[in-house]
Amino acid sequence: MPAVETSAVVYRPFTAADIPAAHALSVEVKWPHRADDWRFVLDAGGGFIAQDGERVVGTALCWKHGDDGGSLGMVIVAPDSQGKGIGRRLMELLLEALGSRITVLHATPAGEPLYTKLGFRRIGAVNQHQSADFCVPSIDLRRGERIRAIEPHDTPTLVVLASRASGFDRSAVLPALLKVAQGVLIERDGQTLGFALIREFGRGHAIGPVVAITGDDEHIRHAQALIAHLLAGNEDRFTRIDTPDESGLSEWLAAAGLPRVDTVIKMARNGTPPQDASVAQFAIINQGLG
Repeated sequence: MPAVETSAVVYRPFTAADIPAAHALSVEVKWPHRADDWRFVLDAGGGFIAQDGERVVGTALCWKHGDDGGSLGMVIVAPDSQGKGIGRRLMELLLEALGSRITVLHATPAGEPLYTKLGFRRIGAVNQHQSADFCVPSIDLRRGERIRAIEPHDTPTLVVLASRASGFDRSAVLPALLKVAQGVLIERDGQTLGFALIREFGRGHAIGPVVAITGDDEHIRHAQALIAHLLAGNEDRFTRIDTPDESGLSEWLAAAGLPRVDTVIKMARNGTPPQDASVAQFAIINQGLG
């Protein structure tokens, strides 16, 4: 895709060579992402850079989830370059790349008016919880239930569950995530009831996604048991989890010493991801991939 020039600013595809500049830009706006976090999200998708002379002044990434779904994020404009239409142009380039896909993003209140003008509407919210000073909750397992480490042969089952829970095709992103994450699943008599992943991110670690089957009304306990298991292996380490507001986990997380530090608005364009009531997502991968 050729570069596009608007006055002094050139817009071009994001490449791996741009990661150091993108990381520096995220540090400038006080985002926690490491260079490795940028590398993972770029490998999973693609995007654009806004460049003013030799300086990168804007970034934006998007991800295609199968033929019908998409998401976008990592939209940053340097503080001294804001108000010049750079963010809007980067968004327009992403939307052109995603086409008619159902597209989701997570917006700050300040960003919501722009996204509304671009055809997005509010469909929910996500609460960000984090701390290094947490207590591991005690969650009892029922007879026949056990939590074990995820093994390679579990991947197809986890892809199906993650896809049903998110409404997006996870056949590409989940195997990529499993290469950089560790995880556990909960099962009863050999049936997988849910799973959760943890990976290095930012100041420490991030938990997500967390998914549980809802059929027997035990899904909240299963999600809590999975999260508690991962927290137990991460005591005294900074841990973050982004949970959908409708999951009902925020109060429980706060009581465990993981306070809510932020809330972002979930918005969608071209419809909403299909909902499967038999599976619930209790934590997202991140605010870009959903």
